Amino acid sequence: MELRHLRYFRTVATELHFGRAAEKLHIAQPPLSKQIQDLEAELGFELFTRTKRSVALTPAGQAFLIEVNQIFQQLDRSIDIGRKTSRGELGQISIGFVGSATYNILPVMLQQFRDRYPHVQIELHELTTDRQLIWLREGRIDLGLIRPPIIGLDFAHQVILQESLVVAVPIDHHLATLDTIELSSLATEPFILFPRELAPGLYDPIIAICQAAGFSPQVVQECIQMQTIVSLVSANMGVSILPSSIQEAQRQGVVYKPIRAQDSIVGKLATIAIVWRLNDRSPTMNRLLELTLENSKL
Repeated sequence: MELRHLRYFRTVATELHFGRAAEKLHIAQPPLSKQIQDLEAELGFELFTRTKRSVALTPAGQAFLIEVNQIFQQLDRSIDIGRKTSRGELGQISIGFVGSATYNILPVMLQQFRDRYPHVQIELHELTTDRQLIWLREGRIDLGLIRPPIIGLDFAHQVILQESLVVAVPIDHHLATLDTIELSSLATEPFILFPRELAPGLYDPIIAICQAAGFSPQVVQECIQMQTIVSLVSANMGVSILPSSIQEAQRQGVVYKPIRAQDSIVGKLATIAIVWRLNDRSPTMNRLLELTLENSKL
């Protein structure tokens, strides 16, 4: 039994006329009649009662028609799912991200993607940059939002966000009333920063601009999470230099100040890139990449 036999049967059952059914199917009537007879022989029961003037479904034919209609409904649904999946409109995607991406690019990216492709399941994992690269190699995530640099020739990436750095100081700090802060004024301040091994793409530019201003930061505490750094600044444990988007996460007891223009010699220092495995882009990932790169803040 082939699918075309079921289609022939359904058409005849709908028309209850072999001539009209043959016209709809674009075949001659005798071959159609022969195909229905062959189907009945294979099934072992009659589908139609035929007279010279009429064609009617047998009780078995009526029951069979119900099931055949369900088969075609399921087939249509399967074809629709396949087409949507091939276009990236269905499926699942697993995304890694550094925590600081939640202050800028990630919420916008997710909202836009869900608005356009609401039937794609999104799985999120907050991971450091080095952990994301490990998970990418292992196939545990499909793409990541990381802080460059990226080590490994098996990845492709694109910078999607560049932002300036700001100084975070306690609200009662003697520098808190200034409009801008000169980096050299932080030379004797205790610093709270990320461990370099977890965020070299952020750590190195911060150290570089401080050294360009004539000093090396006195790091008294290292923290993995940006929110933890801000909390310790609010507790007067020290100052920090952070991406400007941290200001989106309001925290009492902390003020953020721009770095004086002549000190920002490197320009926009804090970057986020989207990274994926080379030669491993599913249709769903293509849709997300296209949308993200289209709306990147560069």
